[in-house]
Amino acid sequence: MIEKQRILSLLKREPLLKLLEQGRRVDGRAPDQYRPLSIEKRVIKSAEGSALVRLGDTTVLAGAKPKKMPPFPDSPEEGALIVGAELRPLASPTFEPGPPDENSIELARVVDRGLRESKCIDFRELCIEAGKEVWVIYVDVHVLDHGGNLIDASMLASIAALLDMRGPEDPAWKKEFSLKFKPVSVTIAKLGNSLLVDPCLEEEEVMDARLTFCVREDGVISAIQKGGSGYFESGEILRAEELAFACAEKLRRML
Repeated sequence: MIEKQRILSLLKREPLLKLLEQGRRVDGRAPDQYRPLSIEKRVIKSAEGSALVRLGDTTVLAGAKPKKMPPFPDSPEEGALIVGAELRPLASPTFEPGPPDENSIELARVVDRGLRESKCIDFRELCIEAGKEVWVIYVDVHVLDHGGNLIDASMLASIAALLDMRGPEDPAWKKEFSLKFKPVSVTIAKLGNSLLVDPCLEEEEVMDARLTFCVREDGVISAIQKGGSGYFESGEILRAEELAFACAEKLRRML
């Protein structure tokens, strides 16, 4: 089975490499071009915050909800953020029902780290009573259609849901809560000698590796995640970083 999958990947890879030699991608985009993007907020009326992101053939729904919880022992005066991701079987034939697999765990962790390390939330503002009670913000990501680049779509949906989030009808909720930054992620795939932003599913299936940069609006890179079994040369990393900065501003304007 593994050998069959390897042969199928090679057969799919060659036509894409030939297109890239001609300066074309499988869907006609430029190397630094994202697929059509739309972001719709408040799609779930009963949720505190929600957003639906469509990125090409990829569709992701995210919800944000604050809950009262005891604080973690090592941060008694701070609230917290918890991100979960669900890859629904209807979204792709490769997704299976059951407990979270390594793909959903990785997706949740990358989004969680991108949000957390960006310092977009001041967790001290979520403290109700030090050592006893804080607000914990839960962000739930649901992949509805998998057309590639789930990370960027999920990050956009999560940020949009947080921006949309209204506090509960509770006197303990601080009305002035807001995001300090609006981080976005930019994923770049390496395929042969080419670097491609926002890889579609066909490109992801045959790529050598990918790099995801989480970028704040002040130019700070808050997180970097590598995926795939291949590698990036030092020059390719610098080129990927330049692409990430250029694309991040365009994505952030959509928020």
